[in-house]
Formats: sequence, C-alpha cells, structure tokens
Amino acid sequence: MSLVETSSTIPSLDALRALVGEDWGEVNRTIVRRLGSDVALVNQVAHHIIHNGGKRLRPLAVLLAARACGGRDQSHIAAAAVIEFIHTATLLHDDVVDSSGLRRGQQTANAVFGNQASVLVGDFLYSRAFQMMVELKGIRIMDVMANATNTIAEGEVLQLMNCNNPDISEADYMEVVYRKTAKLFEAGTRIGAILSGQNDEVEQALVSYGRHLGQAFQLVDDALDYAASPEEFGKNIGDDLAEGKPTLPLIYALAHGTAAERHMIREAIETGGTRNLTSIQLAIETSGGLRYTAERAREEVAVAVKALAPLPASKFRDGLVDLAQFAAQRRF
Repeated sequence: MSLVETSSTIPSLDALRALVGEDWGEVNRTIVRRLGSDVALVNQVAHHIIHNGGKRLRPLAVLLAARACGGRDQSHIAAAAVIEFIHTATLLHDDVVDSSGLRRGQQTANAVFGNQASVLVGDFLYSRAFQMMVELKGIRIMDVMANATNTIAEGEVLQLMNCNNPDISEADYMEVVYRKTAKLFEAGTRIGAILSGQNDEVEQALVSYGRHLGQAFQLVDDALDYAASPEEFGKNIGDDLAEGKPTLPLIYALAHGTAAERHMIREAIETGGTRNLTSIQLAIETSGGLRYTAERAREEVAVAVKALAPLPASKFRDGLVDLAQFAAQRRF
C-alpha cells in the first residue's frame, strides 16, 4: 500500500491486533496483572473501566510503532500498558468532571462507585503508570510521559475554560484537541521509537504521526456525538452539547447555518442542555458541519500517513497506515 493512498474499506482492528501477534495478548495480560492492589475498592473500580470494552487504540499504536522501528525486546509491552493506564485515569476523571453516566455502552465508574472513588482510583492509575515507567529505566521515557501528562491536564482545564463560549475559533478548538487527546497518541508512538533506539528523524516522524492520528480520532469522536446512536457510540448522544462544549460540528454550523440556527446553537452552548438537540443535529447536518468535520479528519490522516515516510517499508508501517485510516473511517 502506498503511503498516500486511502483504503475504500475500514481496516479491521482484529487484523491489526493479529499483526502484532503475541504482543497484543501480553499487553492485555500486563494491564490486568499491574492493576492489582490489596485495596479491594481500587480493584473493583479499575477493573470496571478496564474491562468495559474500548478499542485500546493507543497501546496498539505503541506496539505498531515499536515494531515498525525494529524493536525486538519486550519493553514496548510495558510502555503500551502505561499509555492505557494514563488514558484510563483521564477517563475516570473526565466522567466526574462531566457528570457522565454512560461510557462504552456501560454505566461509568462514577455512576456505579461514586465520584470520590473514581477520582482516587484515577490517581492510583496515574501513579501505577509512573511506577512502571521507572521500571523501564529510561529518563527520556519519563520526560516524554511527564510532559504528556501535564499537557493533558492543561487541555482539560482549557476545555473547561471554553465551555459555554460560542465564540471560540476552530484554532482554539484544535488546541484543546491536541492537548487533551492527541498528546497521548503522540507520546505513545514517540516512545515506540525511543525504545527501539531510532534516530531523531524517525522519532520526529512518529511524533507527527501520533499527533495527527490523535487529532483525526477526536474529530471523528466529536462528529459522532451528533451523528451516531447511543448503541453505536457507547455514550449518550449530545453529551458535548449538554456540557456546553463548542466542538467543530457546532463551530462550523455557527459560521454557516441560518440566522435562526445560529441563534439556537449559540443559546444551547451558552446555557448547556439538549432541549433542542434534534433541531441542532439537523442544523449541523444541513450546514455541512458533519461533512466538514469528516473532511478535516481525513486531512489529519493524510498528514499522519505522509509523516511515516522516513520509516522503512514493513508490514508494521502499513499497519500504522491502516490504524490512521481506521481512526477517520469509523463512521464516515
């Protein structure tokens, strides 16, 4: 497959997992093993969210990146688990901040165990991830992950500041997307290069790949909040609107909808709530907001795929291409 082509069919995640072979099973076993605590509630909350589905794209990206870089030891297994623990910790905290009740088609941990337990177990997962990073015995790994975790936290605060503000720009929105979502993808693929002893050119290639992969993933996620059913999406539709989050579909509709649509969307963002959700979904569709968001996601994928050029040709590099295509083609 050429690095600039796009597939007409959605790549299979099962095929990508099979590509990394036993690595995939070992990551999942490592996650379960390292979740262990002698505090019963920690085990209950952590296992609730870890075993509640999820595609685990971030650890898969770590494995593919490491193998594409020629990594032959098992250090990337622990790194992939670290990435998943940090991601899971952010989910636990996000659901408390957003008062979410549904994730991956199941009740959120905060809905089952309460906000206090969710926040504290999120902290446990963060600290467990850093324990595992120390075991990797690499100061650069610690540096990358410490910076990534700090950036994610800043992204969460920035998103909170932008809530109920209908006047943020697409650039403002993309800054939140990078910090809150794409930074962890970027860190994961970068670590794959570092652990494999690659040069700066390849490392920076995977930095760019991870960033644009993560941005494509979040763009699609934000569009699905208005285009999917709860069964497909695994979350309540309109959650972003209920929280007053001005994501790209809304930002585009605000710029291109009718005067009445713009007024309705502006009021919904300012006040939060889903009272006019059906009408807003229609406004997003008719204004081209979903189409534009899908186009932007495909642009991000094209940049991600192009970034892989310095990597040697291999089935794992092709796997990274397929992973990026999956991120943008999940629904569109």
